[in-house]
Amino acid sequence: MTTIGFVGLGAMGGRMAGRLVAAGHEVYGTNRTASKAAGLIERGMRWRDTPREVAEAASVVFSMVADDTALEAITTGPDGILAGLGPSKIYVDMSTVSPRTSQELAERVRSRGARMLDAPVSGSVPAAEDGSLAIMVGGPQDAFRTVEPLLRQLGRTVTHVGDNGQGLVLKLAINISLGVQTLAFSEGLLLAERGGIDPKLAADVMTGSAIGSPALKARVPLMLDLPEEAWFDVELMQKDIRLALQAGHALGVPLPATATTDEILTVAREQGYGGRDLAALFQVLARMSGAPDGAGASRGGGSA
Repeated sequence: MTTIGFVGLGAMGGRMAGRLVAAGHEVYGTNRTASKAAGLIERGMRWRDTPREVAEAASVVFSMVADDTALEAITTGPDGILAGLGPSKIYVDMSTVSPRTSQELAERVRSRGARMLDAPVSGSVPAAEDGSLAIMVGGPQDAFRTVEPLLRQLGRTVTHVGDNGQGLVLKLAINISLGVQTLAFSEGLLLAERGGIDPKLAADVMTGSAIGSPALKARVPLMLDLPEEAWFDVELMQKDIRLALQAGHALGVPLPATATTDEILTVAREQGYGGRDLAALFQVLARMSGAPDGAGASRGGGSA
């Protein structure tokens, strides 16, 4: 079994690390909030105090953090991942960050004699739990071949798409559609409800039609009864949407639907839904309609 390091043990990273522990690998891990690792330690993960110590202990190092700032924090400085890398080691970052940031980090990894892959994932907490994520990988083909068996313990589909940073470009392309689909479906569902149609009936018919993508079918129950715990929250979605807008600007690609989704996500955060699931867009539109007793508003709002 491969000796693995895992930095970032939050909602997604913790579940992925847990799958690697369950598969029998020797896993070393660390997290900014140590308490989140308690369950993994009980199951056999070996705690290390810093990302550097994790990288020193492992032959393959994974990371999963929220954004570019967090990635900088865990990779640089005397206690960062870079300081613990050396020849023959492979670093796999599964965060959704700027492609440019990832490409620059890959160069620094190469300067240490190691290799880096960007391997962002598509799928929410349940997919991380059951290993059904879709994983897009950018970076050296030989490094991908080495870690592919590990990635297949985390995802149902694992695809090498090209050079460093290209896995992230494809992930952002997917999340454009996730955000735009969720907003468009919420618009249609609210229109149907305001037209006097039972929202559950409308949702069933809509998802049973040609527009019923797997992503929408999975999220509709959350639209009708918004949970306290998010699968993929509004703040993270907006972070990804803005990364996509940046990439579109750099590549000269117009993204009008993406820009509109960004505007509504801003409204969602202003209404207090930043930490709630993306499905909250249904409630956000209901509130924007100016009818406080409308569909979304009557199902529990965001926290002010």
